Parts: sequence; structure tokens; C-alpha cells
Amino acid sequence: MDPLLPEILAAEERIRPHILQTPLIHSMPLSDRTGADVYLKMESEQHTNSFKARGAMNKVLSLATEERALGVVTSSTGNHAQGVARACMIAGCPGTIYLPNGVDPSKVEAIQRYPVGLVFNDGNALETELHAKHQAAVQGKIWISPYNDPQIIGGQGTIGIELSQQLPSADDVIVTVGGGGLIGGIAVYLKAHMPGTRIIGGQPDRSAAMYHCIRAGRVVRTEQHETLSDGSAGDVEPGSITFPVCRDLVDDYILVSEEEIGEAIRFMVHEHHKIVEGSAGVAVASLLKRKDEFSGRTVVIVICGANIAASTLKTVLAS
Repeated sequence: MDPLLPEILAAEERIRPHILQTPLIHSMPLSDRTGADVYLKMESEQHTNSFKARGAMNKVLSLATEERALGVVTSSTGNHAQGVARACMIAGCPGTIYLPNGVDPSKVEAIQRYPVGLVFNDGNALETELHAKHQAAVQGKIWISPYNDPQIIGGQGTIGIELSQQLPSADDVIVTVGGGGLIGGIAVYLKAHMPGTRIIGGQPDRSAAMYHCIRAGRVVRTEQHETLSDGSAGDVEPGSITFPVCRDLVDDYILVSEEEIGEAIRFMVHEHHKIVEGSAGVAVASLLKRKDEFSGRTVVIVICGANIAASTLKTVLAS
């Protein structure tokens, strides 16, 4: 048995009162376009409009009382920060979020709705994360990684539990990959309970760190470029526990272009009247890119979040 499976089962018990069972909706437009039977797992409808609410809640609630009293620290430019901030509010736990200067003001505003401290840093996202991690150690506070943590992965894996209850069988599940916590948690659960299901990872070709790590057979530094899928961008942390999970349990990877991500976001707005962020667009674009492979199959796409800046959405819709 995968050692992360008990973490997922424990997370389900721990966080269920504080998260939503998100809808699984049938997509007639995508089914018509692809010849597949396509369902959308709407994590964009979760608290904080992102799946990140699950892992963050599980991590904070798993801490001992004395650990919570010390306070938690994380670094994020968006969804993970909101998830941690909400978990801190519910658990009554002091929290500090480190952000790089220049982060989108709408994201700052969203985090400020919660009773956590914000610290701005001059570095980029990676430099800010390293600084925050160091400060957590110096101050004796609990560091919360966005993905490299068993409880974070366990929380995200509760999506797999819901999927297995909502749809007894699926041929393929397509999930956007960043650090690997989301696809890792889903894969661990589904491979144990629906072993015939293929797990497919989607990544933007401008920031496809996990794909290149898998190809290299180890965690490597990769070239990163700006992408609409900012929620999944960035390198994989050396020694990350998500790497072997993605290596062993993810069956295939699909890389998509910025144009394909933009088209997927427009598709969701025009055909489903749903606003989705770039990282959710990646999963939709992955299906459309290789649609002939999925014809006649039952496919689930995880719509991981809806937190797209209004200015970005306006630009994409005008394209």
C-alpha cells in the first residue's frame, strides 16, 4: 500500500466539515468536440475557488495544539496562500504569508480578507519562498510547503475519494501538474481504488518542470517562462516527495501552448459560462490537443481553480 494512502483517508475525516464536495458536471460541449464522455470536476467552486483549500486545511488541522500556537508560515502568490489563510482563520492559528513584491493586487486583496500577516519580499517567487522558509526556521514556526508535504498531498487526494463516489468508473483523469501535490494525491487514491484509470498530467510547455524531471529521471532545474498557467509554474523542489509519485503513477503527460491555454479559457467562458484560471485551462487544453486519443472513453478533467486576474481574463477574451 502506498504510504500516502492513509494520509488521504485521514484527511477525508479531518477536513470534511470545512470543505465542499465539488460538483462533477457532464460537459456536452467537450463531449461533442472530442467524441469522449467528458466530465468536469469543478474544484473552481471550492472554498477560495481552488483545490488548494483542501491540502492547506489538512496540514493546519493535523498540527498539534502547541505547534499551532507557534504559528505557521508559507510563501505563495495566490491559491496556496488563500488556502493557508482560511485554514488559519478556522483553526485559530497565527499565520504569516510571504509574498514577492509586484504580486497582482487582486491576489493580495483576497489574502487580506483573512486574519493573517503579510510580509513582502524584494526577490522573485523562488527567492521569497527560500527567505520565508529560513524565517520560519529562525522564528521556530511551522513551514507549510505548497506541495512537498504528506498532509498537503493527503488533502488534495480527497478529490480522488469524491470522484470515485460521483463516477464509479473513468478511463482517464486529466490533471494540471505544478509541484505534483494535486495529481499525486488523486493518483495515489485512484490507482488503489480504480486501477484501470489512466492518470494524465497536463503542463504548459513554457513551464513544464515535472515533465522534464520525469524525462531526466531525477529532479532537475528547468527553464521557466511566463505562462497563463501561473498557478502551476515553477521548478520542482529538490527531494520533493511528489517526484516519485508522479514518476510511478502518472501514465502520460501532455504539453500545451499559451495559445491552446487561452483557447481553453475562452471555451469554458463561452460554452460553460464558467470563469477558470490558466492552470485549469491547461487540463482542458490537454484534452482538446489530443482529442482523437480520447474518443469513446470516459474522461474526467479536474478544473483546479477560478482565480484569474480580471485584467488577464479581459486580455484572453479579447484575443
